[in-house]
Amino acid sequence: MNLDHYKAYDAELKAAHTFFEQGSYDACFRHLERAHILGQRYSYTHVQVHWHMLRVGLKRGDRREIRGQLVRLLLAVPGSLLRLAPKGNTGGADVGLFKKMEPPEDLKPFCRN
Repeated sequence: MNLDHYKAYDAELKAAHTFFEQGSYDACFRHLERAHILGQRYSYTHVQVHWHMLRVGLKRGDRREIRGQLVRLLLAVPGSLLRLAPKGNTGGADVGLFKKMEPPEDLKPFCRN
């Protein structure tokens, strides 16, 4: 991940942390989805985002999200290493594991095919 890519990822993660601390879990999750798009090709950042998504699921008491994130935590490292993470996927339990999605315009420069 080059420096500009990392800065974009880090900005999304920091925004997510701010909203998490405020109890604004919907806003937090939106930033985590953007961080997922940016970090899913790299094992560490991929696992990091799913861990934070799990924490949001726990705070919300959302069983579907909790189950979904537990599965995704197990698959994040092999998915990144084997380049199976689909472009633009937002990483929430409401999205299929292998669903390719169109990334937001501002994130497209960081997304590879």
